[in-house]
Amino acid sequence: MRIGLISQWYPPEGVFIPGNLARQLAGRGHEVKVLTTFPSYPYGRVFPGWQQRWRHRETEGPVMVRRVPAYPSHDTSTVRRALSHLSFGATSAVAGARWLADVDVTYVYHPPPTAVAAAALQRAARRTPIVLHVQDLWPESVTQSGMAPTGRVGRWLERSIGALMRGTYRLADAIVVISPTMAERVVAGGADPDRVRVVWNWTDDALFRPVPVTDEARAVLGHRQRCTVMFAGNLGLLQGIETAIRAAAAASDRMDLVLVGSGAGEDGARRLAADLGADNVRFIGRRPPEQMAELYAAAQWQLLCLRDVPALRAAVPSKLQAALACGVPVIAAAGGDTGALVRSAGVGLVCPPEDWRALAERFVEASDQPAATRQAMADRARQVYRDRMSLRVGVDQFEDILTKVAAQRGRA
Repeated sequence: MRIGLISQWYPPEGVFIPGNLARQLAGRGHEVKVLTTFPSYPYGRVFPGWQQRWRHRETEGPVMVRRVPAYPSHDTSTVRRALSHLSFGATSAVAGARWLADVDVTYVYHPPPTAVAAAALQRAARRTPIVLHVQDLWPESVTQSGMAPTGRVGRWLERSIGALMRGTYRLADAIVVISPTMAERVVAGGADPDRVRVVWNWTDDALFRPVPVTDEARAVLGHRQRCTVMFAGNLGLLQGIETAIRAAAAASDRMDLVLVGSGAGEDGARRLAADLGADNVRFIGRRPPEQMAELYAAAQWQLLCLRDVPALRAAVPSKLQAALACGVPVIAAAGGDTGALVRSAGVGLVCPPEDWRALAERFVEASDQPAATRQAMADRARQVYRDRMSLRVGVDQFEDILTKVAAQRGRA
């Protein structure tokens, strides 16, 4: 097939799914043309060494990439975030008219919903079918993030994004979601249930894998010969980091909490840890991706933490797949599909979201777990990932979906 892949986020940014999918499909003999913008996530500024320009093309082996300019932003400003999404929608739509003119099917990575603009034009002009890959539920993820305006403006924004998503769902020939609850929610939002399919996200298999524990990784985490729980990823507004810090402070005599990453919620989290006198909470900032497997191996547990908002009950954070791929058990302070998966698969401990007392109890329980019990969870974690979430499994499913959708166009 000739496949068009549209995503505002693409390597060298840390959003690896579009890049993995492009390379794997090209490796299987398909012609893949990517339409994206210049890398800026999560810093909100274009990466050093890159300069935005209109006629930028590059090749990654058999994958052809066209980058278009867009306003870079990833801060807490609703206006700047909206400008970033809208600008990519506009420039990608213009460039896509020629760049995607000959493709058989278009894959769109969502969010943001404006990424579908170029695919929508191709569908209208050439009847090119669309496969929409939904990672977040909009408008819920926006309105419940704490960044959206309230009052009349907030209600208008919610209605507008809701109408946009209903139109996008109707436009897509296939909709891929990342959890069973998300499938239910997009159907409730106007999607045809016959077009919806669940494909669990994968992680970067080349980076996240079981590795031996090293003294260097232990030193980075500040290992103190007791239970170490690591949170790795975006310290954002939806992660509920404050819950984890309060819980760690309450269990300070039993465990250490190490936060690896950065984000919009980092400053507030640091202030809370200082106010609580939580000297067992350590912030070590962002680390290169190639170091992460060793850091995972040096911690006894990985923490998944989400706020208690309806939109997140259908979310499965990518750090879960990373932990499972590395063969590390998890502590999940999350509801919905994330908590259900950890509990049913027997790969860790679970408590309700935003309940710091319950999470403190899980921290204590984790510190008491015998090594053999923890290792059994780790073994199950690795097996669950290989059987249900690996890159190979995910690409097999996407290849099947894209092939069937392209075949429908051919019959039409």
